[in-house]
Amino acid sequence: MRIALFQPDIAGNVGTILRTAACLGLSVDLIEPMGFPFGARALARSGMDYAAAAEVRRHADWAAFLSASVGRIVLATTRGAIPLPAARFEPDDILLFGSEGAGVPAEVHDRADLRVFIPMRPGMRSLNVAVSTGIVAAEALRQTGSWPALAMR
Repeated sequence: MRIALFQPDIAGNVGTILRTAACLGLSVDLIEPMGFPFGARALARSGMDYAAAAEVRRHADWAAFLSASVGRIVLATTRGAIPLPAARFEPDDILLFGSEGAGVPAEVHDRADLRVFIPMRPGMRSLNVAVSTGIVAAEALRQTGSWPALAMR
């Protein structure tokens, strides 16, 4: 299972997602362009001390991502067709999240194999992308029995 971020805008959100991915044993795809310079300084500024533990692949654009991807694309979207609790995940799914400011364009939305939304109270517009990533990833890991083994403490 992988997490893919489409043209992320905010370094801090990417940092939070990389930390989540590292802790849960998930890989991350970053689909450019990004709204910030990605590198050691950006990682340090956004507190991404776990970034080195995450497997990250960068893709120049959507087409490059598609050509390198294997697995079903599951898009988290406020325009989703299936509520998260009703969605059925597979171990090789790619969990795709749009940019904070713009989401994803129609062609990306239309290309998704499955579109899901996180149910919220009426009147609430959306969750932070890092929070959404954690919620969707947790449900996908639960369904597929893919949580990392419990560490001895």
